Amino acid sequence: MGKPIIYWTLLNFKEWKMYLAATTKGLCYVGSQNGDYEELVAWAGKRFSGSSLVEDKEKLQVYVDEIIEYLEGERMSFSIPFDYNGTEFQLAVWSALCEIPYGETRVYSDIAKLIERPAAVRAVGAAIGANPILITVPCHRVVGKNGKLTGYRGGLEMKTRLLELEQKDRDQGE
Repeated sequence: MGKPIIYWTLLNFKEWKMYLAATTKGLCYVGSQNGDYEELVAWAGKRFSGSSLVEDKEKLQVYVDEIIEYLEGERMSFSIPFDYNGTEFQLAVWSALCEIPYGETRVYSDIAKLIERPAAVRAVGAAIGANPILITVPCHRVVGKNGKLTGYRGGLEMKTRLLELEQKDRDQGE
């Protein structure tokens, strides 16, 4: 079986700038805010070794549109297809992240309990750190047990902005 082509584009919206990538199956990568192209290249080299990277704004427009709707506060969940590859454990963690409601947070131990691996808190943290599709699989909604922000592949500034965006929208909806 041949290596899938990884299509990519740069989402550049207001103060948000991030690289997105997708296969023909779905969104497979959302980069860090203000991350560079090399971040995408390094990720693709690890996860899709030997695949070609092809810029294609048109193919990625559906993904760009939904993420912009989210950043505008007009979307609370995503309907786009995903193509993420990981271990069975990582996939369970990423699936659990998608169950965290918009505007809410959970702690790592909550996720460990949700996937029925309560002792695997550190492994949950590692799986969250490996999440390839930021924002759409909402790992930004996981905080430390004391409520403090913890590591985030996109950086703590990005995590803070996403949580503030969701909190603002939630507060306005009440």
